Amino acid sequence: MSKSNKATKSAVTIIIFTLGSKFLGFLREVLIAAKFGSGVEVDTFVIALSAAGLIGGFITSAINTTFIPVISEVESKEGKEGKIDHTNNMINVIFIISIVLTILALIGAPLLIKLLASGFEGDQFDLAVNLTRIGLPTLLFSGIIGIMTGYLQSEEKFKATALIGFPMNFVYITFLIFFSKYFGIKGLMVVSVLATLSQLLIQLPEAKNTGFKYKFKIDLKDKYLKRILYLSMPVFLGVAIGDLNAVVDKTLASSLVEGSISALNYSLRLNSLISGVFITAITTVVFPLISKEANSNNIDGVKSIMAYGFNLILLITVPATIGIIVLSTPIVQIVFQRGRFDSVATMMTSSALVYYSLVLVASSLRLLITKVYYALQDTKTPMINGAISVALNIIFNFILIKPMAHAGLALATSISTTIATIILLYGLKKKIGSLGTKGYIITFIKTGLASAIMGIVAYVVYHGLYGILGVSKLYNLISLLVAVVLAVIVYGVLCYLFGIEEVRDIVDKVVKRLKLKKL
Repeated sequence: MSKSNKATKSAVTIIIFTLGSKFLGFLREVLIAAKFGSGVEVDTFVIALSAAGLIGGFITSAINTTFIPVISEVESKEGKEGKIDHTNNMINVIFIISIVLTILALIGAPLLIKLLASGFEGDQFDLAVNLTRIGLPTLLFSGIIGIMTGYLQSEEKFKATALIGFPMNFVYITFLIFFSKYFGIKGLMVVSVLATLSQLLIQLPEAKNTGFKYKFKIDLKDKYLKRILYLSMPVFLGVAIGDLNAVVDKTLASSLVEGSISALNYSLRLNSLISGVFITAITTVVFPLISKEANSNNIDGVKSIMAYGFNLILLITVPATIGIIVLSTPIVQIVFQRGRFDSVATMMTSSALVYYSLVLVASSLRLLITKVYYALQDTKTPMINGAISVALNIIFNFILIKPMAHAGLALATSISTTIATIILLYGLKKKIGSLGTKGYIITFIKTGLASAIMGIVAYVVYHGLYGILGVSKLYNLISLLVAVVLAVIVYGVLCYLFGIEEVRDIVDKVVKRLKLKKL
């Protein structure tokens, strides 16, 4: 099986599992919106969850990213037993570090909230501090999750990675349906800790199947441990700097009208559906392949795999951006508008969603480009680029927040991330030579034209059907689904007619399989 075929098969598997997980995730968000609305409590919960998960997210991303290239090198030199041995050492050291960070964060929670939500005062500030402290035990599990994810992906085992959202969302949904009225917003934060633990537990069976066995071992002199920690620091800082975009948005939004933070949060959740399902699947599968080519000093192989991922991302994100812009309001209405989530919340969320969608292409490509840098064991450049992105975001935030309120914060993120992505791509070209940018531009133009026609079809079909069927939630859903299905069909046909290679390859493979089944 060729690398592209193998990557495609693995990506499809991840997409299928992740779609189910994301569906549950949206059900979770729908239930939170219905149970708690988009007011003060949810604003406070979102900030507290961000504070509690901030450091844990940094650790998970930093360790996972640097662990794969290094542990692959360990396996090539010391075999499978050596790989397992070094993985155990990493788990134990990171767990000790996590304990120390948790204690420090418990003490510094008030300062953390002041930094993340300068507009919070009085009871809201106190609630945010209490919720943050309740959620901090997630730090104890985050680092181990990152290590186990890296270990499994280096083994080319992706099912646990794709399934990781299932237990987490089941824990949330069970609480929201049966217990939220008894334990309220504090109970929801306790559940966030249990949900994080469930993510770790689901990884253990697949790890065991690979031959992994836990044992207590701490070797601070381990050269691979030192290298991972060394490489992780710029990644840690880079992820922290990157996440500051969202933190800055929420901090400034805390000074706007009630519900602004929630509107940004809900719109980000919707916008991240594409990146969370499709783009994550592509980069998850591509990263180990690129790492192996980089370890073999095969730069042409790195470029080839990158080009494959680059074009797939364009094929997905360009039409997704157009679709979100055209159908933002009905999407928000169907997903969130019920219970305490009213029409005002829908209007605020849909406006933020439109401007956040403009960053979808750039942020997805940036994720892939960053993985290439990490595979080349260059973790400093993405960190510097992240700092540039945050600086630009802050500048555009202050320019746009007054005339556009929370929507201006979303637009500022899109502009700053797009500029930073272009800079990062140019830096990679200087580092490894020509990237075949002309081919990317051609694919972008073709997908852009197909997406524009698709968007017109989606708009006409949705509004035409909704006008005929009448006003109701069911008719709104039917109109949206029909519009989306027809738009996808039109887009696929146009991409095939425009000669986009990746689409033609997929169609040809499907046709061959159908012919073989008939025979």
